[in-house]
Amino acid sequence: QVQLVESGGGSVQAGGSLRLSCLASAFAIRNYRMAWFRQAPGKEREGVASISKEGAVIYAQYVKGRFTISKDNAKNTLYLQMDSLTPEDTAGYYCAADPSTWIPLQSSAYRYFGQGTQVTVSS
Repeated sequence: QVQLVESGGGSVQAGGSLRLSCLASAFAIRNYRMAWFRQAPGKEREGVASISKEGAVIYAQYVKGRFTISKDNAKNTLYLQMDSLTPEDTAGYYCAADPSTWIPLQSSAYRYFGQGTQVTVSS
């Protein structure tokens, strides 16, 4: 069955960096649009970044210039490099996959989600 397993979360001070990974199994990410979402307590899940099958990327305005999404098709792994972190980035971060969505940063458009990894940024 399809599985997405995130790792790399943790606690960091403002201005620091983290790199999240998402290992996919039972499907090939080269054939899927992949994305990262996040959800803070009491808030709705929001899109962070997405990467198409061909490698085209799109970012939410609030992370543009600070976060970088990438993938390694050979390792079947999605990444999110997060730099210049602020306390507002504190959230659970979720990997998502869908074979055909045309709405890259809308969570309801994705078929599969991982269980998430927590990122906490202190001031």
